[in-house]
Amino acid sequence: MVKLVKKMVYLMLCGVGTLLAQNNTSYWQQHVNYTMEVDMNVENFQYTGNQKLVYTNNSPDTLNRVYYHLYFNAFQPGSEMDIRLQSIKDGDGRMLANGKSRIASLTTEQQGYLHALSLTQDGASVKFNEEETILVVDLNNPIPPGGTSTFDMEFKGQVPEQIRRSGRNNKEGIALSMTQWYPKMAEYDFEGWHPNPYIAREFHGVWGDFDVKITIDKDYAIGGSGYLQNPNEIGHGYEAPGTKVKTKGKTLTWHFKAPMVHDFAWGADPEYVHDVVEMEDGTDLHFFYKDKDEIRKNWKDLQAKTVAAMEFFNKNIGKYPYEQYSVVQGGDGGMEYAMCTLITGERSFGSLVGVTVHELGHSWFQHAVATNEAKYEWMDEGFTTFISSLCMNEIMNQGKDNPFSRSYQSYYALVELDDEAPQTTHADRYHNNFAYGISAYSKGSIFLAQLGYVIGQDKLMATLRRFYEDYRFKHAVPNDIKRTAEKVSGMELDWYLTDWTQTTNTIDYGVKEVVVEGNRTKIIFERVGLMPMPLDVLVVDTNGNQETYYIPLRMMRGEKDNPYPQLKRTVVEDWPWAYPTYELILDMPISNLAGLNIDPSQLMADVNRENNIWQAK
Repeated sequence: MVKLVKKMVYLMLCGVGTLLAQNNTSYWQQHVNYTMEVDMNVENFQYTGNQKLVYTNNSPDTLNRVYYHLYFNAFQPGSEMDIRLQSIKDGDGRMLANGKSRIASLTTEQQGYLHALSLTQDGASVKFNEEETILVVDLNNPIPPGGTSTFDMEFKGQVPEQIRRSGRNNKEGIALSMTQWYPKMAEYDFEGWHPNPYIAREFHGVWGDFDVKITIDKDYAIGGSGYLQNPNEIGHGYEAPGTKVKTKGKTLTWHFKAPMVHDFAWGADPEYVHDVVEMEDGTDLHFFYKDKDEIRKNWKDLQAKTVAAMEFFNKNIGKYPYEQYSVVQGGDGGMEYAMCTLITGERSFGSLVGVTVHELGHSWFQHAVATNEAKYEWMDEGFTTFISSLCMNEIMNQGKDNPFSRSYQSYYALVELDDEAPQTTHADRYHNNFAYGISAYSKGSIFLAQLGYVIGQDKLMATLRRFYEDYRFKHAVPNDIKRTAEKVSGMELDWYLTDWTQTTNTIDYGVKEVVVEGNRTKIIFERVGLMPMPLDVLVVDTNGNQETYYIPLRMMRGEKDNPYPQLKRTVVEDWPWAYPTYELILDMPISNLAGLNIDPSQLMADVNRENNIWQAK
């Protein structure tokens, strides 16, 4: 409890600092405080609740309207999510049965809903209109810049059958996966409101503090976001050692607090095993899983790997900002939430570790650096894929020379199919799920892996650490990672962000010709693709000697350090992007040249590597 108070004071001070900084800079962000009490009926999976939401308008704008998300309304026949699932050519298999939408066949008892029953602003009733997954609220009293308003809502909901992320009775028998379950205030930022309808993609939320009480059947254990305030009343593995927990009645009321987060999620089941592992730095790791013989060993072995992953991320990104993290069996795959994840747990050990590491990585690249996942999905998914690939390579002793090879292969497959959309495409607007997934996860991961090729691996890791330090508890946008990399590297990188994320331009450099130039050798390189890049060129002579030549891209206005310090490197004249060819003169006769290789690291996402290599006949 003492640790929690200290943490909350620290976060409050951080929040004050943010507000003070807003007086001197253009950055601002809204703030919410949620106080909720929820009563869950585990017989019919219906629940009622009341919510007090204190909203602080830190924007320079007067707000005449606010919006809430009502995500569970998506799980009804004929919803936007249902129709999108029926119309997209490669629907998510988890949401289909015999090739048809599972949502379309839900009965009244199976479907989900979330409805506001009443709503007041500062004690007076306000007009509101439910538009499927969005609640539109017209304010009686506009909220001025710097103003605060209190909203009180009574609501009711029904948990849908598990179809996507949230739901009841998932395929592994978990009773409740309670994610996107409460009326959630939409985000308002420098771009305006973001009341995106829920069509199975991911989220954007307002930073705030949550105080949540959940009343549920006393046999059910809960794991998820926040710190439990009454562990010795609850038990279920939370109580202090030696405590004898006494309960009365048929239900328990669980009281959680989660400071400075932008979401709150939980899972509940009467058969959960609850294990706790305390790390050396004091962080508590909680594990909730079914008491089944076939998965018990994997879940026990997972715990040491989770500790190792947390330590890896702390070292390579920055300190995890909370004092607990929960790995909860539930959901329909793996999904990140504040201070927790819900994952399916009946997997091979490698898969179980992999999904846990990925979702844990999201605690940095989403739940601390809170990008808008609807608009910049490649930042949260891609950055997490990048860092979790590095982590898995280390903690699972994979020994891969290129831990990101799978991301590159997926990206090349997308290019080959000519089905790519720019990464600026809204997550809901992709032509198909295949293109979305590769753009978000694979191409997003390559953004960082390839950035390491451009600025150097040490500068890349320094960029990630500084990015986290500068933008945690904020809502980072793509320009923020670019500017951070520029500050760390001293290079100009607008071209990189523009071409990689805002176009579908591809990289293709090749050796066009190797010719005699007196006693020397002239190599003519060509740029086939539209996207510019600097080049590392490996040269091997007939005696097996190796050296590299570095051709900087002129618009970078800088040079990276030698990535191969064991080899001699020659830095040659810059290549201006508009020139389709470039000539390099080697001070050796062509008879001494055995071969050339553009980008021996294979971290440059060149879509045709066949023309990267020249070998003497």
